[in-house]
Amino acid sequence: MKLDILAFGAHPDDVELGCAGTILKEVSLGKKVGIVDLTRGELGTRGTAETRDQEAKDAAKILGVVVRENLAMRDGFFINDEKHQLEVIKMIRKYKPEIVLCNAVDDRHIDHGKGSKLVSDSCFLSGLMKIETSVDGVQQEAWRPKVVYHYIQWKNLEPDFVVDITGFEEKKIEAIMAYKTQFYDPNSKEPSTPITSKNFFESLNYRAQDLGRLVGKDFAEGFTVERCLAVNSLENLI
Repeated sequence: MKLDILAFGAHPDDVELGCAGTILKEVSLGKKVGIVDLTRGELGTRGTAETRDQEAKDAAKILGVVVRENLAMRDGFFINDEKHQLEVIKMIRKYKPEIVLCNAVDDRHIDHGKGSKLVSDSCFLSGLMKIETSVDGVQQEAWRPKVVYHYIQWKNLEPDFVVDITGFEEKKIEAIMAYKTQFYDPNSKEPSTPITSKNFFESLNYRAQDLGRLVGKDFAEGFTVERCLAVNSLENLI
């Protein structure tokens, strides 16, 4: 299956928090989108790996993605080495995306920066013909995505561009809240974390509103890039 966009997240819910609005918009435009989670989020304070598995499936249905896979790397302890790169390369070559979305380049959680670099490096290596990989005994062809974009997470990084997600914000919040164990729930008896607070939940909207304000839209999501963006003409800008 060839995808237009493949979004990676270090943990289930990273993609939803960082770029769910963009995914929803692209799916509405007929694009084939998939998600690959690097870990099962088993070190999360709330919930379990099993509950996160189900929550990720529920969120995927809301987003309308055609596939979601989990590489089951060790939450908190995966590293950017050959072993892990090869696993990511297999996913890139399997789905042949034109665009890859991945974690923030710098963030509060150490897995986010690690995941960002791991996926970015793997995208480059995936294009090298002499790196051999196979899935189910079938040799894979080299494939390098055209672009890699990094979504923004906890830290307020300055975006290189933003995507207008007006009309998709409510569905984005629905996908995020599919992770019932992870976010704001006034009735929960489990320990509190930075992302379970009401303040964090409310920040999801006001960040999107603030990014939208910068470009004259109601809501937007921000991304950083690894190389200069090119446009066909000035008319492509909004």
